[in-house]
Amino acid sequence: MVSNADDKGLSVWQLVMLALGTVVGGSFFLGSAIAIRAAGPVIIVAFLLGGLLVYLILTALSEMTVASPVSGSFRTYAERSFGPAVGFIVGWVYWAGLTLAMSSEATAVSFFLRDWIPGIPLAFLAVMVVVIVTLLNLAGARLFSHMETGLAAIKFLAVIGFILLGLMLITGLMPGKPPVGLGELQNEPLMPGGLQGVAGSMLIVMFTYAGFEVLGLAAPETRSPQDTIPRAILYTVLILVGLYLLSLAVLLPLIPTEALTQEVSPLVMALDARGIGWAARLINIVLVTAILSTMLAATFGLGRMIRSLALEGHAPAWLKERKEGVPLRGIFFSGAGMLTGVSLAFILPKQVYLFLVSSGGFSLLFAYVIIVATHYRFRKIHGCPPRGKCQLPGYPYSSWVGLAFLVIIISSMPFIPGQSSGLFAGMALVAFFSMYYYFLRVVPAVFRQNAYFKKKLNLDHVKRLRSK
Repeated sequence: MVSNADDKGLSVWQLVMLALGTVVGGSFFLGSAIAIRAAGPVIIVAFLLGGLLVYLILTALSEMTVASPVSGSFRTYAERSFGPAVGFIVGWVYWAGLTLAMSSEATAVSFFLRDWIPGIPLAFLAVMVVVIVTLLNLAGARLFSHMETGLAAIKFLAVIGFILLGLMLITGLMPGKPPVGLGELQNEPLMPGGLQGVAGSMLIVMFTYAGFEVLGLAAPETRSPQDTIPRAILYTVLILVGLYLLSLAVLLPLIPTEALTQEVSPLVMALDARGIGWAARLINIVLVTAILSTMLAATFGLGRMIRSLALEGHAPAWLKERKEGVPLRGIFFSGAGMLTGVSLAFILPKQVYLFLVSSGGFSLLFAYVIIVATHYRFRKIHGCPPRGKCQLPGYPYSSWVGLAFLVIIISSMPFIPGQSSGLFAGMALVAFFSMYYYFLRVVPAVFRQNAYFKKKLNLDHVKRLRSK
């Protein structure tokens, strides 16, 4: 049997599990309570819209990836379409925002771990979480994907277990428990916060889907990207939307949405409210696994993003790797960034840290805007990818709709208290890296150009004097 180099790459299901491992994390198990409380039962529609938007963004990314599976994914495509300034800004904003978001995940995990291991300082636990996640990422794409597959499987079994328990409670199949039926939905207003609450909840909804872009970053390490990436995207979206909608449909009859709080997982609260405490405690254990899995997969993407920036001269040259493979320096650098974020959590005042970390949501939405805009320009210039694999239905109208929805979601962030800080922090990040690029590249280039012309004028002047 002749071996093929492609056989050593990631398979469709390894990619799917990597993407799902990144996506299904603390944002769903814990943070979704904010969105559910703000939107009410109509949150199901919000999650469905979010899933359709994710499909649009991923399909746009897939078309470009099929045409050219490159390191850096959407950052590289943006640079090719709009120039080095956009590539620099979107790469660094994405890296900085996701690094801060993962620092907050490490801090959250430390609170859960302290309940199990009392007496150990929170800061030490958070640092150890970051160190372990960083070291595990050095294992390489193939071994890493096996670890991530195992962690992701635990999360999915927990979600499926919650769905089954919820259905048993609703239908009356749970021994010793009367049927819940429609339960709390009978007295629940459809939209307690109105359209404003639904619009404001969309940031958290998109947060629960965030991380799917790792499929593009992993493309160079897959076998036959032209076939693997589109299939992985389809399976990822179908599984995500199916799990989320089923979980919400089961959750809503079990507990009133106004009772939810961001300090406790809505799944845990729902089971506790119905007297199934043992299952609630299991969900809490899974919550730790989910956050660790998300951090592992996010660090996988962060290391490859920083390597892409270094290869283009947008990051320090020492971050380049001498050979292809695991971006060791990029992973260590990203780990150091997360340690810095964790340090801020325990050094700076709480409100300052939250202001910095909330920029993660804006950073991801900003990256999605760039993906859709880049794909729109890509299709106008190049048409369909090789072999005619046009995947995005309704182009260019679907691209316009996607961009409009993303802008509306960003504009709606202040509708929920606390989210406005994310908007301002994200805009500050974009402004900072724009100014940094200007002073790093534009100003020196102008000086060099002026020096060249000044030298040329002096030489011309000397020649004219000599001719006389």
